[in-house]
Parts: sequence; C-alpha cells; structure tokens
Amino acid sequence: MTESPRPPVPAQPTDFASLPLSPATLATLARLGYQSMTPIQAASLPPALLGRDLIAQAQTGSGKTAAFALALLTQLNPRHFGVQSLVLCPTRELADQVTTEIRRLASAEDNLKVVTLCGGVPLRGQLATLEHGAHVVVGTPGRVMDHLERGSLRLDALRTLVLDEADRMLDMGFFDDIATVVRQCPPQRQTLLFSATYPEGIAQLAARILRDPLTVTAAPVQQGGRIEERWYEVTEAQRLHTVGRLLAHFRPASSIAFCNTKAQCADLVAVLRAQGIDALALHGDLDQRERDQVLVRFANRSCPVLVATDVAARGLDVANLAAVINVDTTADAEVHIHRIGRTGRAGEDGLALNLASLDEMGRVGRIEQLQGKEVRWYPLDELTPTGSGPLLAPMVTLHLQGGRKEKIRPGDVLGALTADLGYTREQVGKINVNEWSTYVAVDRAIAEQAASRLNHTKVKGKSVKVRVLTDLA
Repeated sequence: MTESPRPPVPAQPTDFASLPLSPATLATLARLGYQSMTPIQAASLPPALLGRDLIAQAQTGSGKTAAFALALLTQLNPRHFGVQSLVLCPTRELADQVTTEIRRLASAEDNLKVVTLCGGVPLRGQLATLEHGAHVVVGTPGRVMDHLERGSLRLDALRTLVLDEADRMLDMGFFDDIATVVRQCPPQRQTLLFSATYPEGIAQLAARILRDPLTVTAAPVQQGGRIEERWYEVTEAQRLHTVGRLLAHFRPASSIAFCNTKAQCADLVAVLRAQGIDALALHGDLDQRERDQVLVRFANRSCPVLVATDVAARGLDVANLAAVINVDTTADAEVHIHRIGRTGRAGEDGLALNLASLDEMGRVGRIEQLQGKEVRWYPLDELTPTGSGPLLAPMVTLHLQGGRKEKIRPGDVLGALTADLGYTREQVGKINVNEWSTYVAVDRAIAEQAASRLNHTKVKGKSVKVRVLTDLA
C-alpha cells in the first residue's frame, strides 16, 4: 500500500486550554494526566471542534482516540437519550479500548452512556442495553449492521460518525458494511476518518461519505524510546527453533512473535512449549471467548510470548511491549514498520528481532529501501541462554464467573483477595471486569491456592466459581 504524499502540518498550539473545551473537560484532562496535545491532536482538534469533516493520518499510540473522543463529546447533549455518536472499529479489542477512553474523558458528565456493540458477545445483552438508551455507540461494522437491520439501533439523531483505523477495516473487507451503515446515518453529520496509511480504498471511501474534508497528518510522536533492530539469517529448518534461542538469550518480559500464517503460529507455539517457554497463539481459528482469554493473559503478565498473525493482532495495543519477533519476513515493508513500532513506546527502549532466509532477501531489500538504511545482521552463534530456568510468566490468571452484570468491580475482587483472604497487594496483578466474566492476575506461587480459597469465599456478597486458566491449544 502506498501513502498519498501529505505536506507537514504547521506548528500548532499544544495547550488543551487553547481549545474551546468546557472547564469540566479541561479539569478531567488535567486529572487524567493530559499535559499537552500530541501532534495529531493539535492538527485535528481545532477543525474537528468547528464541525469540519476530517481525514486524519495517525498511527496507533499517537493520541488519535482522545482526538476524536473530545470532538464527539463536545457535540453531545446528555439530556437526549438517542445515539448521537457512532465509532466504527475493525476489531472488538480496539472497540473496547476506545470505549474505555471515551468513558474516561467523559467522566465529568453525569449519565453519559457509552455502549459497545461487537460480535462474539450474545445479542441478548446488547439488545437490553440499547433499550435503555445510549449516547455513544462503539462497535464493529458487522454487529452494528445487525442491530440496524433488527431495528434495535437507530441513527436518526446521529451528529458524529468516526471511522477508526479505516485502512484496517478495508483490509478486512468491511467496505460494503461501512457503506451500508453510512446510508442509515443522517446526511447532515460530521464524519471523522482516522487511518494509519492512505491506500487507494481510503480515497474511494472518503469520496463517498465525507463532505469537503480537511486532510491532516502529523509526524509520529517521538517519546524518547529507541528500537534496537537485529537481523538473523536462518534456513527454514532453523526458523522456529531460533525463536526459542532468541527468547532464551534476550529473555524479554513480553514479546509478540509475528508469523505470516495460522499454521506457522500453531507450529511455533508447540515448539516453544516443548522448550519450556510459556506461549499462546492468537489467530482466526479461536472463538471470541478464547481470544479474550489469550489477550487478557498476555496483557496481565500471565504469558510472556504471544504468537500472532497480522490480521489477528489488528487493533491490539499492548503497553510496555519489550520485544517484537518477526518469525517470517513480511512481503509488505509498511507492515514490517507497523509490527516493530509496537515496541519502544512511551519512552521505553524496544527490541525488534527479525529472521530471514535467503528466499526472503528481496523482502529485506524493500524494508531497507523504506527505512532508508541497511539492516544490521548478527550471527546466530551469539544466541546463548542467559538467566536460569525456562521463560515463564510471573503471574497466572484466575477466571471468575461474574462481571459487570453482577455489579462486580475491580475493588471487590482486590478486597476479597487481600482483606478477606490475606494476600498482599503485590501478589495481585491486573483485574479485568467484563460483562459476564472477571479475570485477575495473581502471583504464580499462589494461583492454585487462591483459586481454591476464592471458591469458598464471597465476592460482592455472592459465591463465585473460580478456575485457573490453563494453556489453550
């Protein structure tokens, strides 16, 4: 895919106070630690707040979610319980992240309701939620279209439509679905299209759904992080075993290993587990429950290695990712840049480890051309085990049957483990509460005991079923 050349955006004021935002919103931004606007926020927010349609080129991690969230929130009337904003996302994971961010930014508003509509979740609960009204809907195109066809979702009061990661949605074949959804939106609306790249399909989509759009782009946010990139030449017979050698040598706390096919993912997970390395696969054959559990375990330090295809990892933004391993060299140089850009964020140093066979040297050349520099090769002989023992996750995830529908909050789970059962705060990790389930990471040494004891105590005054999540094939 090629990007349309865009002129750089002139310098913009970076203080949020320079924007026509309410005092309550500015106070919320300050409380959440938003000190100054990122380049894409500075470029897109002034025209967006004036109601302009936008095409904004922005990478994951650039602050784009806050940019369109602030724009749509300023258009909302909290007293009117009709859907006034719709955000379309390529994946459920991204939709969940966007929903969380909108709720955080809208925390000063009373009774503002944000609803997520994605596949893999029973329609029954979504139908019941929509019956009570919503101001903002965040969802994937297919499930949003389902609700429109059923009449459970109406868009006649819509003021703002957002397409997030539009290039990914087009890659996943959502063009017709997006067009179907847009036909049910009022013509007098604001449309904000955010895309990391600018392939031909984006121009076609924009021409159909935007009115006199302003195109903005900004240089990626430079946050002080540095990515060290290393290349290793391998034969096909060496490839999967070498991934284990890389992990044993560098011992990253968390890493994503990218494969070009689902079959390669499954083979690599089997090889790594045979070497005593905790690894989980993320690919299209997993059902939504399995996918959710894999992502939760990786994000909460219960699994150090995620083996994934590019399609499966779309919309996935993991904080503090120590390393990216390119098991196969991708044919698309831009995809390579996107892969390695997941590490080395927020001021942290990152590590990109790449394997290539002689047959892939043409692909390596295209990556060199795009990066504007020659890659640096390292000898396989340098890969010797460091540290002691296999690469195991420090945490293990417990699954509790019960979530937001049972009014469970993270504090309830933490209280049950610490105040009631006597574990220390340091032994409890990240807690994720979903609609129907709750996941809590605990220290590996106490996992089995904690699960057993939780099964005989109460959370939120109710007995809950708890189990230790085991590896998924």
